[in-house]
Amino acid sequence: MTPQVVTVEGHRVSLSNLDKPIYPDGTTKGEVLHYYATHGDVLLPHLRDRPLSLLRYPDGPDGERFFTKHVPPGTPEWVTTRDVPRSGGATMRQVLVQDLASLVWVANLVVELHTPQWLATDPGRADRLVLDLDPGEPATVVDCCRVALWLRDRLADDGLTAYAKTSGSKGLHLLCPLLPTASADASDYARLLATEAAKALPGLAIAAMARRLRPGRVFIDHSQNAARKTTATPYTLRARPAPTVSAPVTWDEIAACGAPAELDIRLPDMPGRLAEHGELLAALAAREGAAPLGPH
Repeated sequence: MTPQVVTVEGHRVSLSNLDKPIYPDGTTKGEVLHYYATHGDVLLPHLRDRPLSLLRYPDGPDGERFFTKHVPPGTPEWVTTRDVPRSGGATMRQVLVQDLASLVWVANLVVELHTPQWLATDPGRADRLVLDLDPGEPATVVDCCRVALWLRDRLADDGLTAYAKTSGSKGLHLLCPLLPTASADASDYARLLATEAAKALPGLAIAAMARRLRPGRVFIDHSQNAARKTTATPYTLRARPAPTVSAPVTWDEIAACGAPAELDIRLPDMPGRLAEHGELLAALAAREGAAPLGPH
């Protein structure tokens, strides 16, 4: 099929295979593109100035999937790219999604969007903290909610404000705005919190990485605070059997959650959620109330 060329903010973007089903429920690539194009106002503040990593699934989540941080071949010259430091003094050139045209171009590749906890302008210095709550079956997101409430209050004790979103998979992500601090220090602090939670919530939370210990408990993954790691960006679609979204949720929703389906948020749900709640992570994106790292 001949690609369709559209103009976005003065840039020509070639879109391909718009009728192609991407998810088993029949969600097409055109619907995926429409989602990203119409939600740029909430997505872009979380992407801007953050090096982008892409999980691509051009034939849907059941087909080939590949993760890349490099600038894809054929990237238009108007898309911002930057050399990002790596260990050992090396660098890697990565995409920065700075505007709607770049977001639409990226979405045409069919991607999950992942970003680090630091800005390209201040590499390796975290401006947010992340805790990834991952339930081991038969535990579910309902159990994650119990852990999230404990962590929210514990973070508040250290002057940090926590925001929550679904992972778009099985669990939850908690995010806190920070005054810029070394990623290694953020990692140490997150590890401390995970260990404290595991002690305070025995049989429910676990901080150990060993997979054999996770069944029936919520693993608090603190490792995504490392400078080399990335986390699913707020509002990104996920490469799952259904078009799930890593969507912001309220603390009331977390406190009231009694079944996993209550926090199973998908592409068609997003317009209604945004109309009802607005952008729940606006303050996080603007780094409002950013606080120094808690004592550790």
